[in-house]
Amino acid sequence: MIKKLENYDLSAHNSFRMKAVCALYVEYDSPKDLEQMPWDEFPKPLLSIGSGSNILFTGDFPGTVLHSAIKYTKYVDLGMDDLPIAVGAGVTVDDFIAEVCGHGLWGMENLSLIPGEIGASVVQNIGAYGAEMKDVVTGVSCYDVVERRMVKFPTPQCGFAYRDSLFKQSDGRYIVTGVLVRLSRKPRPNLSYKGLAESFGGVMPETPTQVREAVIALRNGKLPDPKEIGSAGSFFKNPVVTAAHFAKICEGYATVPHFVLEGGMIKVPAAWMIEQCGFKGAVQGGAAVYEKQPLVIVNASGTASAQDVLTLENRIISAVRERFGVELHPEVVHI
Repeated sequence: MIKKLENYDLSAHNSFRMKAVCALYVEYDSPKDLEQMPWDEFPKPLLSIGSGSNILFTGDFPGTVLHSAIKYTKYVDLGMDDLPIAVGAGVTVDDFIAEVCGHGLWGMENLSLIPGEIGASVVQNIGAYGAEMKDVVTGVSCYDVVERRMVKFPTPQCGFAYRDSLFKQSDGRYIVTGVLVRLSRKPRPNLSYKGLAESFGGVMPETPTQVREAVIALRNGKLPDPKEIGSAGSFFKNPVVTAAHFAKICEGYATVPHFVLEGGMIKVPAAWMIEQCGFKGAVQGGAAVYEKQPLVIVNASGTASAQDVLTLENRIISAVRERFGVELHPEVVHI
């Protein structure tokens, strides 16, 4: 079924709670709906969203916002250790993770409590605590708006990278309708993230639910509940620098948190840089840097404007550039 609403308020469709209106809002609950859409009649541009948990609307949107209500979960049980599962794009990520963890399936537990929907999770290639969505995806089904047909992409063709994918780079051409993931019955806890490993005190977790609960505790300890305060989660990507540049960053500091990548490049937490620049808890109009996690910008007043957020963002970028010679890039998509 297709639902169309004109001059639609998007406040409930972005976790920042920014007030914005689109010319047309279209919600659909089947891939076949996409094949029947009157695409040429829709106000342009087109924008596909999930729950809006990684979006900053900087003003009203003059085009058409599309939202998937495709919700299904299909298990393909062949009696093997690995279990393929087909998931609709409109399924809430954390609901799905709770379900599969309850079935004793490993692979997505480290992504627990990340807000959003399955379709958007592959577009953004969400990640946390040493895991990324690409680690479990084996294929993605999409509607090609240009060729007006359904297409499928195996994982090697998805262009997955750090918070990036083919779908994110396609300028709205591909609308994700479903995702095929492969999870494991065999225990494979991923404790590569130091804080997560420490929460188990050297004892290996026996179930994915135990890891999920530990991840939830970590997230709740430093990230705001989007139901209580507007935000889009981590606002900036963690920068990657050369070893020589990292050595310069370390000057004057006893220790600098970091992660060495393949090839010798080094990922430095943006949160640490932001805090060193004195922005933890900083306020700009109705927006603020979250006091427990400087990587997060929040709608502290509940009435913050997009300009408040943008001004604070630019202040942070300028300060980090001046102090560390590093250019921060937003993870949050600006619309």
